[in-house]
Amino acid sequence: MSETQAVAAREFQGVQIPAAGTYELDANHKRIGFVARHLMVSKVRGQFADGTATITVAEDPLQSSVTATIQAASITTGQEQRDGHVKSADFLDVEKFPTLEYRSTGVKSIDGNEFVLTGELTIKDVTLPVDLEVELEGVGRSPYGQDVFGFSATAEIDREQFGITWNVALETGGVMVGKKVKLEIEGEAIRQS
Repeated sequence: MSETQAVAAREFQGVQIPAAGTYELDANHKRIGFVARHLMVSKVRGQFADGTATITVAEDPLQSSVTATIQAASITTGQEQRDGHVKSADFLDVEKFPTLEYRSTGVKSIDGNEFVLTGELTIKDVTLPVDLEVELEGVGRSPYGQDVFGFSATAEIDREQFGITWNVALETGGVMVGKKVKLEIEGEAIRQS
């Protein structure tokens, strides 16, 4: 291990983890995505272009925390008409509810570089517990002298529990849009202090 890496990382239960401090999600190296079923036969992928997160890595890693804010109107699915519908009152109602929020409440189930971040997700003023399955992808220092770490996270939510209930019944059975939505988040975080 080089001296540079030693500054950016420390060991916890045999895994290199970020040094304690406050980190911000790098806007240029992130994906806040989702996958939903369409017509019961395929998947539609989308993402939110505008989202921020502050990650506080504590001296005791199990006391670390995350807060995140996503701008609902930044959603894109690759199809303009669908994007407009998802932004409407049928789905996210971005005029009335401009942000989606996540606040962690704890860390559990650590297995190597994988862990579960417990927390609460707020969509359309409905707040429910959502656990993120997180994988720490790596820790290091950028060529610009910044301590960074990479991560990926997934969760599955039931959109109807958040008041997003619009749907159309299909003649062949089933519905146009599935209830379950898989969240897929990837990014790099840069140490601020």
